[in-house]
Amino acid sequence: MSLSSTAHNLVVLASEGAEQHSGNHDSLNPYLTGGGAFLILCLMLWVTTRLNRDR
Repeated sequence: MSLSSTAHNLVVLASEGAEQHSGNHDSLNPYLTGGGAFLILCLMLWVTTRLNRDR
């Protein structure tokens, strides 16, 4: 088996997998997930800066 035939087989396998599954869950909204993560990180930053009074 040559390198080019192996690469071709991997490309075919990857393209078949992409057609069957999109990889995303239907109920996940990327904007809501990213916004929620951003708010949580901002809250953690605020708490950290409020508790770090020695600087």
